[in-house]
Amino acid sequence: MKVLLINGSFRRNGCTFTALNEVAKALNTNGIDTEIFHIGTKAIRGCMGCGVCHEKGECIDNSDAVNECLKLFEAADGIVIGSPVHYASSSGMIASFMDRLFYASRFDKRFKVGATVVSCRRGGASATFDQLNKYFTIAQMPIVSSQYWNSVHGNTPEEVKQDFEGMQTMKVLGNNMAFLLKSIALGKEKHGLPDAELKIATNFIR
Repeated sequence: MKVLLINGSFRRNGCTFTALNEVAKALNTNGIDTEIFHIGTKAIRGCMGCGVCHEKGECIDNSDAVNECLKLFEAADGIVIGSPVHYASSSGMIASFMDRLFYASRFDKRFKVGATVVSCRRGGASATFDQLNKYFTIAQMPIVSSQYWNSVHGNTPEEVKQDFEGMQTMKVLGNNMAFLLKSIALGKEKHGLPDAELKIATNFIR
């Protein structure tokens, strides 16, 4: 089993990475492979809604790392989205990245597990946490919880490491994710997946 952890910060080894790395260590301790994927520092454009990905199975824009991450996402059993807080919401780059990643992912995401990790200096963590979790709830992906909302506080990696409650929350999150991954695997083996419904798309136009 493998979990993909996406670092949505410009800083490769900053506060967001520090939190994600703690989750990864707990997953590894439980026998789960991990990969931390840094989305990079190149400009990431938003989704154009062109729909080409419906035919190609990938985003038409190859100027950034979305399509590279898409392949890793398909192969993973779970995903963790990590973001710093910018103006009480996620970073603009991770929002654009995730819009395109989820829109272009035409594969079945049901029962891949998901979690969000947020780093902030002081405020805005809960709003960002709520925002990013919505990617999972539209894709039939169970959300993994911890002993508190998944956030760490600090302005540097060293300060984040001093947030003992936040770091413990990351550890518990990793342990809980490992348990849920293994439980879902056993459930699939014994009961299979629920039958997929043919989706009804209703536009509110009369």
